Amino acid sequence: MKLTFFSSQPYDRIFFERYNDSLGFELSFLDVALDETTASLAKGSDAVCVFVNDKVTAPVIASLKDNGTKVIALRCAGFNNVDIEACRQNEIHVCRVPAYSPEAVAEHAVAMILTLNRKTHKAYNRVREQNFSLNGLLGFNLHGKTVGVIGTGNIGKAFCRIMLGFGCTVKAFDLVANKEMEAIGVTYHPLMEVLQSDIISLHCPLNEQTRHLIGPETIGYVKKGAMLINTGRGALIDTKTMIEALKKGYISALGLDVYEQEEKLFFRDLSTKIIQDDDIQRLMSFPNVLITAHQAFFTDEALSQIAMTTLNNVSQLLKNSNLKDQAALLV
Repeated sequence: MKLTFFSSQPYDRIFFERYNDSLGFELSFLDVALDETTASLAKGSDAVCVFVNDKVTAPVIASLKDNGTKVIALRCAGFNNVDIEACRQNEIHVCRVPAYSPEAVAEHAVAMILTLNRKTHKAYNRVREQNFSLNGLLGFNLHGKTVGVIGTGNIGKAFCRIMLGFGCTVKAFDLVANKEMEAIGVTYHPLMEVLQSDIISLHCPLNEQTRHLIGPETIGYVKKGAMLINTGRGALIDTKTMIEALKKGYISALGLDVYEQEEKLFFRDLSTKIIQDDDIQRLMSFPNVLITAHQAFFTDEALSQIAMTTLNNVSQLLKNSNLKDQAALLV
C-alpha cells in the first residue's frame, strides 16, 4: 500500500518512517503542497497524507479519485481545508488526528503569554549586547488576572488547567459547558463577557461561524489593553482589524502562531526573499507582537502521536473501511 505525503518536511520523514516498520507502507514524501496542479503526483497512491495548508478542494478530490486514492489522511486535527461533501460524493474516506498532544499547543500558548508579558525575548537580545537595563521590560503578575478561553476542547482544557495553576480566574466560552472544567473552577459565560478578560486565548475550530471571530463586529467588546493569543487557526482573527487595534493601542499585546495567509509563508525559509505580504510585515513591525510559524504542535510527543495515529487510521481504512476511533473519521 502506497501513502504519499504532501507539504512534507524533514521531520515528517523521520517520525513516519520510525513508526512504519510494523505496517509496511510504501511512503513517498513530497515537499509541494496539494492543489489542482499537484494532485496528479499522487497517481498510484492508495492514500494521501495532507497538512493544514494543503487545498483539498472538489477538483483535487476528483483527481485523486481518478488516480486511485481511497483515503485522505490529515496529520492534524483541523479539517477546514477539506471539502468533506466532495469526499463523500467520491467515496473517499477522510481521517484526522483529533487529539495528538493537546498539552503541546496549550503550553506554547502559555509560552507566548509569558514572553509577551515579561519580554524575555527582548531581555535576551539586550544582555547579549551587554545592555543590562530593565527599562521597558516591565510586566505584570499573571496571578489574579482573568483569562478568557474561547473553545474548551482538548487543547482548551489543557490550557485552562495551566492557567488555573498560575492562580488566574478562568472564564470560558463554548457551545456546551464542560462539566469537567466547571468542577475545577472554570466558569462559562457569553462570548462578549469572555472578551472582557485581561488575556484572551483562542482554541476553537475554524468554520463559517468562527471565521473572523475577532473582527470588526467584535473588536469593540474586547477589553482595552487586553492580550490576545491565537494558536488555533489564522482566520479566527481578521488581520486588518487587528492591525488597526494595535495602531490605536487598543490591544496591549498579540501572540500569533497562525496567520490568515500563512500558506504562502509558513514552513518555508524566506530569509533571502522579499515578502510581498504587507499585512504580516506590518504585524512584525509592532514591538508588542510575537509571531511563531505554526510551531505550537512541534514537540517530540506530538509528532510521535501524529505519526502513529495517522498510519493506524490509514491502515484500518484501507484494510476494512472501518476505523475504531470514530472521532478520527470524517467520511
